[in-house]
This record gives sequence, structure tokens and C-alpha cells, in this order.
Amino acid sequence: MKIEQIYTGCIAEAAYYITSGNEAVIVDPLRETKPYLERLKRDGVTLKYIFETHFHADFVSGHIDLAKKTGATIVYGPTTMKTGFEMHIAADGELFEVGGSKIKLIHTPGHTMESSCLLLTDENGAEQGIITGDTLFIGDVGRPDLAQKVSEDLTQDKLARHLFQSLRTKIMPLSDDLIVYPNHGAGSACGKNMSKETTDTLGNQKKTNYALNPALTEDQFVVEILSGLAPPPQYFPKNVLINIHGYDSLETVLERGSKALDATAFEVAANETRALILDTRNPEVFSKGFVPNSINIGINGSFAMWVGELIIDIQQEILLITEDNSKVEEAITRLSRVGYDNTIGFLDGGFTSWENAGKEIDTVGRITAEELETKYNSSETTIIDVRKISEFKSEHLINAENIPLNELNNHLAEFPKDKPFILHCAGGYRSMIAASILKQRGFDNFVDVIGGFNEIKLTNLPITDYVCPTTLL
Repeated sequence: MKIEQIYTGCIAEAAYYITSGNEAVIVDPLRETKPYLERLKRDGVTLKYIFETHFHADFVSGHIDLAKKTGATIVYGPTTMKTGFEMHIAADGELFEVGGSKIKLIHTPGHTMESSCLLLTDENGAEQGIITGDTLFIGDVGRPDLAQKVSEDLTQDKLARHLFQSLRTKIMPLSDDLIVYPNHGAGSACGKNMSKETTDTLGNQKKTNYALNPALTEDQFVVEILSGLAPPPQYFPKNVLINIHGYDSLETVLERGSKALDATAFEVAANETRALILDTRNPEVFSKGFVPNSINIGINGSFAMWVGELIIDIQQEILLITEDNSKVEEAITRLSRVGYDNTIGFLDGGFTSWENAGKEIDTVGRITAEELETKYNSSETTIIDVRKISEFKSEHLINAENIPLNELNNHLAEFPKDKPFILHCAGGYRSMIAASILKQRGFDNFVDVIGGFNEIKLTNLPITDYVCPTTLL
């Protein structure tokens, strides 16, 4: 049995590719099927099963397309959910043979009611590891407040108690030697304090993971699990429904979005449709010149997650601006990972073609941390920090205001229009997103701090004493 973790940093997601003999399984695949199909062909194996550890909220799975193209069986744990595709609903403890190996599905409700783990046993009968989905992470467990957004019968308290029982009765009795293979790592909003490590032994997790502390009572566990949770990203329940009901093939999405538009045609499309102009270039480049009213979410950062957080309508039509035409397919694919399938075209030749056509451009003013230091007056300078609440509470500029980027659209009235203000985040990625949104909404009298709080800390500007954060949300 060979177990390969395929980790995608953009959404902090781990899929798994497992082979035994001439058969394979894929667990929690991403939307794009081409890499999996190429790998199957190269290895000369047949895909037998596509296991889904649960109905995902943070990304759109490739299970439907992959099953159509390979004939593999989609497998979920126990559920009464009616789906838009054929699948096998496994029983708790059901065994699946793959080559000479076995995979045992263990039903572990808590993150969601159908959540399941997969115990992997090799050709010699030795237990190699357990794929834990969103039940158990490295350093954390899956948050139990997501499924309630889809089903009114569920509450976070009920789910947390299910999770307690699942961990205590199904996971903790297993061998300490097992390798834990989770579905996510640090950066995902599916847990509140995940490690950057993406594997560990179960024995070490029993020693170090707060949620596996055997001394915790069920009531104490519920308090621990629910404390420090921020509201889940708004796109999460929408992605759950997409994963349940189905979606267009990625090929259809790519064909629809890959329409090259020259500067004039792009301008006409922007004026005649309700399309949002999404500029995916790096923030530093964007700040120097961009199409008016465009939003900047750099493709080299947590692109998909911020698209999901900030573009409220998942059916929103999108016009793309990329660094160059070679980046278009990647941008459309990464949008599709979180269910944004309605790209309708892109600016042919990127922003350079817009400039060369003599079209109107806009810019964002920026200053260095050193320049901020010479201008800063805590009583007169309005500084708005767009980092997460947890980051702000941990350490921030004296008298700075905190408006987290994911809440920006709900707090626009708090940004001053009658006097200048200064924006910053940790490194400049999020503050440029905020700057582009503010520009779109008519704010002009502000500047962004280059390098953000990371550079501010290197100056003598007054900063609060550091407090260790209890959550990363």
C-alpha cells in the first residue's frame, strides 16, 4: 500500500492518493480531475473508489467529474442526504478491498453528521494510518458549527457532543503508531488552531492535542471546542450544497471563462453586465496601476479563500485580469475550487493592454513603515488594521482600529471620508484587497503601509504588549 498526500496550500487542503496492486482510491479530491487522471494512467492502475470524508464546506470536490471519467464508486459515510449523483452509503465499520489492502470506514459524526475516517491496512495486515478528514487535525479538531448552517435540526452544542463521543470511542482507542492524515492544515477555517504540520502519529496527538485530553469531561470539551470560534466564511454552506447537488464540469467552466477580450471589449462587458472585475496580480504591481473599480485578490496568496469570503454572490459574473494570458486557466480553476464558476472573460494581454489602449487607470497610494513613523500621532492619525481579531488582540499599534478584512463590507460607514487614514495588515496582501474595495466604494483619501505590521514592528512606533493568541481564526 502506497499512501500519498496531495497538499494544496491555496486552500490548505489535503487529498490522498492510495494504490495497492493495480487498484487505487482517491480521498477528498479537488475540483480539477486532470492531475488525478494523468497519475492513474502513469501508474497503470484503475481507480476503484472515491472516498469523501464528509460533504465539504470549504471547497468544491471533484468527486462527480472523477467518477464520470473513471467509473469509480463514490463512497460517503452513513447519511440520509439526497444527492444529485449516484453514490455508495457505507455502514460504520464497512471494509473495502483495494488490491491486497483494506480500508475500513469509521463513522465519526461531530464536524458533520456523515463525517467519517478511513483506517488503512496494508497487504500484510498491518494498520498503516488513518485518514481523519475534518474529524481530527494536527493540533486541533474540526469545528462543530458548520453543519448547523445547512440543517436547522443541528446545533453546535449537539455536534460538539457527537464529536466528543466519536473521538473518545472511535479514534482514541486506536494504536498510537498510526499515522494521522488530516484533510486540512494551518490556514484553513475548518478548525481554529491547526498546526503547520500535515501528518503526525496518533500517539503524539493524544499527548499534545488539547481536544484529546482524557481528563476533559464532555461538558468541558464542549466549552473548549466552541470557545474562540469566529463566524464561518459565508461561502461555506453554499459549497456544501454544491457538493451535495452537483455542478458543471470544470471543462465547461473553463470554456465559458476563457474568452479573450481586448481593452475595448473588456470595457464594454464591464459596463453592460453586472460582472465584477477581479484583478489577480500581486498587490505591489496592482497598486501602481489598475482598471478603475476592479478588486485585487492576488493569486499568489490565499486567493480562493478570500474570493469566498468577500464575493457574497457565488453566482457572481466575473471578468478576470491576470498577470498575463498564461495565468488565466489557473485563475478560473482556483475560482472553481470554491464554487465561483461564472467567469465570463478575461482582459487579453493583461493590464498592459489596457494601458496601451489609453484607458483610464487608478492607483493606490503607499507609504513605508519608516514614513509612517515620522507622521504618526496616536491622537490625530486614523490607522485601520484589517488583520483578524485574534492577530489584532495579540499585538497592534497603540490606538489603531481593527476592522477585519472579512468584515469590511459590513463596516464601510466606519471608514472616514472627511479625513485621511492609513491601512495596514500583516504583510500587505490583505490591506491591498481592502484598498481596492474601498476605492471601488468611493474612498480615495488613504494610503497603505508597505509590508504591513511586519515592517511596523521594526520601527519605534508604539505597540501593545504581546499576548499569545488562543485561536488563529
